Formats: sequence, C-alpha cells, structure tokens
Amino acid sequence: DGTIAYVPQQAWIQNATLRENILFGKAFDQKKYDKVIESCALKPDLEMLPGGDSTEIGEKGINLSGGQKQRVALARAVYADADIYLFDDPLSAVDAHVGKHIFEQVIGPEGMLVGRSRLLVTHGISFLPFVEEIFVVKDGEISESGSYQELLDQKGAFAEFLTQHIQSLDEEDEEIQLLQETLTDESSQKIVQRAISVISSQSDEKGPRKRISRQESRQSIQKDKPLVTVDQSTLIEKEESATGAVTLAVYLKYTKAIGLSLGLWSIIFSLITQGSGVYSSIWLTDWSEDPKAITDTSVRDMYLGVYGALGGIQSIALFISSVALGLGCLKAAKELHDKLLESSMKMPMSFFDTTPLGRIINRFSKDVDVMDNVLPATIRAWLYFLFSVIGVFVVIGISTPIFLAVVPPLMLIYYFIQKVYIATSRQLKRLESVTRSPIYSHFGESISGQSTIRAYNEQMRFTRESEDKVDYNQMVSYPTILANRWLGIRLEIVGSLVVLFAALFAVLAKDTIGPATVGLSISYALQISATLSFMVRMTAEVETNIVAVERLEEYTVLPREDVWQKGKVDSKWPADGRVEFKDLQIRYREGLELVIRGISLSVKGGEKIGIVGRTGAGKSSLTLGLFRIVEAAGGQIVIDDIDISKIGLHQVRGRLTIIPQDPVLFSGSLRMNIDPFKNYSDDLVWKALELSHLKTFVKGLPAGLEHEVAENGENLSVGQRQLVCLARAVLRKTKVLILDEATAAVDLETDDLIQKTIRTEFADCTILTIAHRLN
Repeated sequence: DGTIAYVPQQAWIQNATLRENILFGKAFDQKKYDKVIESCALKPDLEMLPGGDSTEIGEKGINLSGGQKQRVALARAVYADADIYLFDDPLSAVDAHVGKHIFEQVIGPEGMLVGRSRLLVTHGISFLPFVEEIFVVKDGEISESGSYQELLDQKGAFAEFLTQHIQSLDEEDEEIQLLQETLTDESSQKIVQRAISVISSQSDEKGPRKRISRQESRQSIQKDKPLVTVDQSTLIEKEESATGAVTLAVYLKYTKAIGLSLGLWSIIFSLITQGSGVYSSIWLTDWSEDPKAITDTSVRDMYLGVYGALGGIQSIALFISSVALGLGCLKAAKELHDKLLESSMKMPMSFFDTTPLGRIINRFSKDVDVMDNVLPATIRAWLYFLFSVIGVFVVIGISTPIFLAVVPPLMLIYYFIQKVYIATSRQLKRLESVTRSPIYSHFGESISGQSTIRAYNEQMRFTRESEDKVDYNQMVSYPTILANRWLGIRLEIVGSLVVLFAALFAVLAKDTIGPATVGLSISYALQISATLSFMVRMTAEVETNIVAVERLEEYTVLPREDVWQKGKVDSKWPADGRVEFKDLQIRYREGLELVIRGISLSVKGGEKIGIVGRTGAGKSSLTLGLFRIVEAAGGQIVIDDIDISKIGLHQVRGRLTIIPQDPVLFSGSLRMNIDPFKNYSDDLVWKALELSHLKTFVKGLPAGLEHEVAENGENLSVGQRQLVCLARAVLRKTKVLILDEATAAVDLETDDLIQKTIRTEFADCTILTIAHRLN
C-alpha cells in the first residue's frame, strides 16, 4: 500500500520550469529541495542556467542533455519521498563520476533513500557489490538470485558473465591483468569487486589520473555553458494572434490558390443560377396575369416550356458552380497544406525548441480542417446569398420601384451591424485558435508521460489541468455564441421593417400594379429578411474562417534552413573521411551564448576519435553542427576539403551516419524503419540485422521484417531500438560515422558485440564516438 516513485529509462520531462519538474505537484521545502539538488548532482547545472531552477526546460526537455534530463527525473523521484522506488537503468545516461556520486548519495546503502525499498534495473555491474540482493533475469524469467557474493559462489551464469566481461578488457592494464591471473583463487570475489570498481571509473585506482580528470571536469563546467541557455528563464514563446481586419493579402493568397479559371467559372455560373431563378419568378408572374394562358393551350405550353427550361438552366448552373468552387477550394487547401508541410519540414531547430508541438498540431488539424471543410461551404453559401440579395432587390425594384428609396438606409443599417459583429467574431476566432493549442500540447505531454503520472498518482492533477485549459478555451467560445444571438436579434428586427415597408408600398401603389406583382413583391420582401441576415452571417463567417488561412500563412513566411541541394558534390564524397573543425563556434539561437567556443580539431580519414566530457559540456552539440542541424555561428567544418556550409543540407546529411543518443523509430514495419526508401535488398537488410545482433530476435517475430513497430518504437526495448539504429548505420555504411552515446542503453555483453561490429564493419571509416563509458 506504500507510495511509489518511478524513474524510467528515458526520462520524461514536462514543459515547465526545472523546479516544477522536480516538485511535480508536491509542496516546496527549501531544505529538502537543496539536499535533493545536491544529491542528484544538479547544483553545477543550476549555476549555469540563466534562470536557475526557474528556467523553463521546454517540451520534452529539449534544452537539457540526456544526462541532465535523467538527473531531473531522479530528483523528482527523490523529492517525492515515496516508500518504494523503481529505477529503470537511470545511471546509463550519466558519466562515471556523476553516476558514482548519485549512487553514493541517493541509491546506495548510505544514500538519501536508505531504509526505503529500492528496485534498480541495470545492465551495469559497477554497483552490484553494494546492493542487498541481485535478481538475474534471462528470457523473461529470474534465473538466479542472491547477494553478490552468493552469486559468485554459485559460479552460475552471473559469475560466468562477469568472468567473460573481465577477460575482454585490456590485458595490458596491470590491475585487470592481476584480476585475470587470480580469477581461480578463493579470494576472487574481492578481486572481482575491485576490478569492477576500476571498470566503472578507471581513474579511481590511479590517483594522478583521477585528479586530472576531475580538474578537467571542473574546467569544462566553468568554461562551457549548458547545452542550451536562454536569455531569460522563459524558453517557449507566447503564441501571438493577429488583430484587426484580415488583410487583403490573405484573401488574394487564397483566391490565387483557388485559381482564376475555377474562380471565374464559379462566379459566372452562380450569377446564371440566380438570374435564371429570378427570371423564372418574373415569368411565373407574367404567366399568372396573362388571360390567354387559361384558354389557349399553346400559350400555356409556351409558358410551361420556358419556365421548365429556366428551372433546368438553374439546376445545371448551380451544379457547375458548386463543382467549380469545390474543385477550386480543394486545390487551394492542398496547395496551402503542402506549403505549410514544406515550411515545417524546413524550419530550423530553433523553431521547434521554442514552439510547443500543440501549436503545430493545431494548425495541421483544426486550421486545415476549417480550410478543407468549413471554408468551401461558407464561400459557396456567401456567393449564393450575395447573388440572392441582388436578385431580391432587382425583383422588388421592378415590381415596386418606390421601395428602392428605402434600400440605401437599409444597407447602411446592415453595414454597421455587420461591422460590429465581424470585428468581434473575427477576434474571438483568433483567440479560440490560440487557446486551443495548449490543450493539444498538454494532452500530448500527458500521453507520453502517462506511466510516470500514474506512478506518482498525479492523474487527478493532470485531469484538472486539462479541464482548466478546456475551460479557458470555452471562455472564448461562449462569447461567440452570444455574439451570434446579438446579431440574430438585430437582423430579425431590420428584416421585419423591410417586410413592413414592402407591404406598405404595395398597398399605396395598389392602383398601378396587379395582384400577382404585389404577391411577388411581398414574397421577395419576406425573403429579403432571411437573405440579408444570412448574407451578413456568411460575410462574417468568411472573414472569421479565413483566419485559418492567415494562421497557416504565418508559418510559411518564417525563416527556413538552408536549401537542400546546392553546388556540385562528387558522388563518392567523402572518399577519405577527413574531418576538420576550424575555430568552430555554435549557438542554438540568435542572442544566446556560445555552446561551442572556437574548437579546432583535425581528424584523419579512418581515425577513431573519442569525444568525452561532463554531461552538458557540449559533446552532442558538435554532432548537431556536423549535420548542420544547428548552423555554425563562426568558423568552419571541412570534410574532405569541402566546407559543408557551401553545399546543400541533404548533400551533407545523406553522406553522414549517426547512431543517436535517443533512438528514433517511426510507426510502420521494421523493414521501413531500417530501409525507409527501399534502397537495399532483403538479403542486405538481414545481413545488417545479423551484424547488429537482431537477426535472432527478428526471426522469432511472427511477421519478421514486416513486424509492426509502434509509435516511437514503444513495443521494443530501448536497447533494441538502439540496435535498429545500428542496423541502419551498417546498411548505409557511410565514410563518416558518429556514435552519440550509442551503447548507453545496452548491457555490457551487447556493448562488446556492437563494438566488435563497428570495429570490423567500419574499420576503414572515420568514427567520432561520444561516450561517458571510459572503458
């Protein structure tokens, strides 16, 4: 019945401040909070962040490194003060020194959580001597259990695994050599324990090396800023909404997207529709007033034939007009959607850093839906009622000319009513769209973090937050309904006056017009109330819904990345794999401090380079610069004598391969995730799976290569996702390979297998390895 705190293998971070992520709904206690920050090694990071713990982390923790996110998640668990703690490999994302500090201060026998139940899932072996009991899991079952020494005494799978791992280490290391020579001694347990301590932080047994490492670590903290810093504590920019009337440029943009020919066809045939409808009413009036039509069948047939022809013309014209407008709006929707999609795909990374996903989804869902469904129907209705109003005034003007004297003041009244209503409804529509984005963001965030939310029993808080965001959105929607009622009442009053004047003038002119004409005048006067009312409504609806086009256009004019293709590059480039950083400087956005400060480095073709440093020192920033995900603020990156800033983005990214820190998989088949463009045969894909040690697993799946991968690869373990990324890399085998903490989420045995694959398959390739596993 105790409370539970959970730290997942991939940390879940809210779009909130760092403090709010740690407190996670709990009351703030300064003394306890400071102790948690210190124990989770977050104090140096807080000192570097411009807003301290009030710094907004951003969606999915985008401005923190993987290790920093993991420590924030750990701090959240420790602060929760739970009875039971579930740790799913939380130390794999941090370097050896930080991991040792966290284990000693938090998880270990002398840490903050002493006396609490702690279940640590890990593939690391460095801290196993300090836990009370070990459960060895194999094929989904517990194969062995006991204390560390008991498992060694059993000489089972656990002891064999340790022996094999130690034997694979560098034999030239004196301490490891001593361990190998004494494995058969009775005191092997103590030596193994000592060796594992060496493995976890190889400098621990060597005083001078240890001191240098820590000194360099401190220097990197002082010199380097965090992975991303911000000018202020706020990262996510507030979504702005336009004010005032929708500009003419928006209407012209939509009209141009519809196309001139389809637009003209729709207008012309709408005019013919209304003209034939009006003339059929006038023809019917003439028919009813002609005495010959009663006695002469030929006259009657003539009237009937013309009336039927007019009805046929009206139907055909209406059909053509509707089809032309429908096709035009469909063409416009497709064109504007494609522009939005293209713009989104070419946005720089800084845009996604500062824009919540909910805002983007809002435009691709609600705004596109308005453009697809609502706007075409609204424009069609507006055209219909526009020509209907013209037709009504034409008929009343012909039948009761004196009525035209009332038209100017009548139109003036309608204009002022419409002006007030449109200004209100248009801005309410904009506000409704803006307040809908946080609903999408919060919903997506809650779905992605549902396991953490449930573990901390915070479902009700997140439900309340979601309801608050919906309520806030409804606060804007409700005045829209009130505005519609305001409009309806006024239009009904004015419409009643129109009928009154039409009837009055008909009575006054009874001596000059016939009863059929009076009937026509009155019937159209009755129509004018509804027609004008709908005309005002549709005019307002068009301007209200054209806001969706305005919002889509906002994203199409934002800054974009460099072009995808630029200049000429040899098809075999890079042939040697030489990489040179020349005084490289990188910042994540304009106005922010540099995260890479004048690095100069030359890598020869085929060299294997390790890039190490404290979590948040800027290691992964180098890879972002190499792929031009973030453009260099200064200096150059040169690959095989070509400055990568002088060629297109696809030309650079297509010739490099990365196995990222956070493996990314898409919903679809396993084969699609490995070879999305179907450039390779099944035999080559199976070969890649074999080299990445996934072949046995995939063969065991019922669908094999066609196995359906869930969104984000949720139906695969993090280690398996990492191996899929390795299979991609093996399949492409470019001359330059970047490993960004590529084996952080896999066990030591698999790590060794991956390293062997990389050493053999990429022997002649340049490899840049970012790692915190020093062994």
